[in-house]
Amino acid sequence: MNWISNVVRPKIRSFLNRRDTPENLWIKCPETGQLVFYKDVEANQFVIPGSDYHMRMAATARMKSLFDGETWFDVAIPDVPLDPLKFRDERRYSDRLKDARSKTGTIDAIKLGYGKLDGLPVVIGVQDFDFMGGSLGMAAGEAVIKGLDTAVAKSTPFIMFAASGGARMQEGILSLMQLPRTTVAVQQLREAGKPYIVVLTNPTTGGVTASYAMLGDVHIAEPGALIGFAGPRVIEQTIREKLPDGFQRAEYLKEHGMVDLVVHRHQLRPTLSNLCRLLTKAPPASAEPRPELPPPDNLSVPPNMKSVIGAPRFSGSIIRKGGC
Repeated sequence: MNWISNVVRPKIRSFLNRRDTPENLWIKCPETGQLVFYKDVEANQFVIPGSDYHMRMAATARMKSLFDGETWFDVAIPDVPLDPLKFRDERRYSDRLKDARSKTGTIDAIKLGYGKLDGLPVVIGVQDFDFMGGSLGMAAGEAVIKGLDTAVAKSTPFIMFAASGGARMQEGILSLMQLPRTTVAVQQLREAGKPYIVVLTNPTTGGVTASYAMLGDVHIAEPGALIGFAGPRVIEQTIREKLPDGFQRAEYLKEHGMVDLVVHRHQLRPTLSNLCRLLTKAPPASAEPRPELPPPDNLSVPPNMKSVIGAPRFSGSIIRKGGC
């Protein structure tokens, strides 16, 4: 009976439990409960076709939807201590970081790219909520500062896509110090006379809202995005009053002057292009010749990519197409 119980039954059980379809084949709309084919949502820039609900968008997918030819230069983020406080709760902080990096394919919560948007050179930073809730730590703070410094050095606009649950508790006061540090970097870009455009996505809360996410020359929000410092539940418990419908949502904040524009994701690319050209006094895209884009000093172009970018080879790290 050992052969039957130890071999045959486990094989039958594994056969019955086997899934022939991937788990993420369908996406359920959080608003309507509608099931939508994943490929359809991905082709629609992660907007549910029926309800128009804006799903969260990964950093690489976001950059693919913005840069010309889905090609850009990855801007390296400065190295920071992995676990400065040797923090541990239920798990080690270093283990949580390894899992987040494996899940998202990025070094930390913010990814930086330098390329062309409708022919105009720009630097774009994208905060990925899938990386520990987009929390702001030392690495994310350094990424924001590096993006702003790159925009100053290359004399381009800086576009920041914010999505965060706040400061990263595992780094304590070191994460809170990123608020004044990023604020100083924003001021340096402003002194250089280059535009800083912030796109607020769902959700943008906590220390990020209290720093660089609210210091832009123009604030754009995606439809339905939750934007605020503390969450609605915390506010209701504190003031012991019922909040208005749609409180802290993008449309409510636009009506009350906290957000300049609420822009659908399909219209975001032309809106950003027009704003960058308007704020830099650049000619329209159709009337401007498109010179070749030189990479930042610490990036290079492999020989097989010269036909794509048209730039010579440089020493340093490597350009990637849609990669991390």
